[in-house]
Amino acid sequence: MSKRVIISGGGTGGHIFPAVAIANALKRIDPATEVLFVGANGRMEMEKVPAAGYQIIGLDIQGFQRKSLWKNVFLPFKIVKSLLKARSVIKQFKPDVAVGVGGYASGPLLYAAGQMGIPYLIQEQNSYAGITNKRLGTKAKKICVAFEGMSKFFPADRLMLTGNPIRKQSVDIEGKREEALLSFGLSTEKKTILVTGGSLGAGTLNKSMIAGLKKLADVDIQLIWQTGKYYYQSVIEQLKGMEQKGVVVLEFLNRMDYAYAAADVIISRAGAGTIAELYVVKKPVILVPSPNVAEDHQTKNAMALVQNDAAILVKDSAAEADLMNIALELINNEEKKEKLSTKIGQLALTDADEVIAKEVLKLAEKV
Repeated sequence: MSKRVIISGGGTGGHIFPAVAIANALKRIDPATEVLFVGANGRMEMEKVPAAGYQIIGLDIQGFQRKSLWKNVFLPFKIVKSLLKARSVIKQFKPDVAVGVGGYASGPLLYAAGQMGIPYLIQEQNSYAGITNKRLGTKAKKICVAFEGMSKFFPADRLMLTGNPIRKQSVDIEGKREEALLSFGLSTEKKTILVTGGSLGAGTLNKSMIAGLKKLADVDIQLIWQTGKYYYQSVIEQLKGMEQKGVVVLEFLNRMDYAYAAADVIISRAGAGTIAELYVVKKPVILVPSPNVAEDHQTKNAMALVQNDAAILVKDSAAEADLMNIALELINNEEKKEKLSTKIGQLALTDADEVIAKEVLKLAEKV
């Protein structure tokens, strides 16, 4: 008999891509598996999940707004409304098991599942668990994690080190360097830096590149620069009159495999999903953790690599002044690049999607 699985969460690509990867793995293992997603209205999962071929239902839920407290006035009502809708969705879909990947919708859905006797699994992407997942972890049947040392947040007997599911096509870079560089209109003879702040972008990384452009030109290093959706127009405006050869500015990278393959050094934020891809790509990495995330978890993610000599960390506050200098120093240090590449590759946990999907189906069998 086919199993029915609800997957809840989203909000950012870092939550959505693992969720879709798990769903795809479930369908590969057992094509008869029925999968329903539950997300938050107005968030990117409501567009990305249907594009991946899955049905999604939205809850009217938001996170706690730290910067603008008055926006939290309706939060208690939204939580109650979301819990009621989550219960209704569970009653109608009758899942054998629920999966939470983080994001606003995970809380109400998993809480309702626990109350209704539906077993659930949490996939915690970060090295520092958020408040919601810590609370939900007390009743979770299994908690799949990507970093060591997570027993300080969750019951040790239910923990499983699986790594984070990744977009396999994004890390398929073998033998693609030349075609990748040519696709960006860049030289195959020159060294290249890739800067990526994720799909939405990172203001600090963009400011740091603008500040360091002249230094790049002076040493004839190429740049693939993904600004992100929020910043693209303003970056283009600021670059008027500063355009230079060998600098490719893009709003979004449609072919991450080409971007990774072209890079000699990668500069990135420290989201857990991105780090999972960087493990497999095995390129020298400079991480600039975002300070604008809950519990400063990106710094904790980055430190897990730094402590293993697998990445260089530059603080957000120091990036505008120092980032380009550090990147140029690294790109010309072959020994350091080799060491970083080796160490980051040793941290890779592959096939996380399949491992997690099998755990989900095991829980479904026990119902």
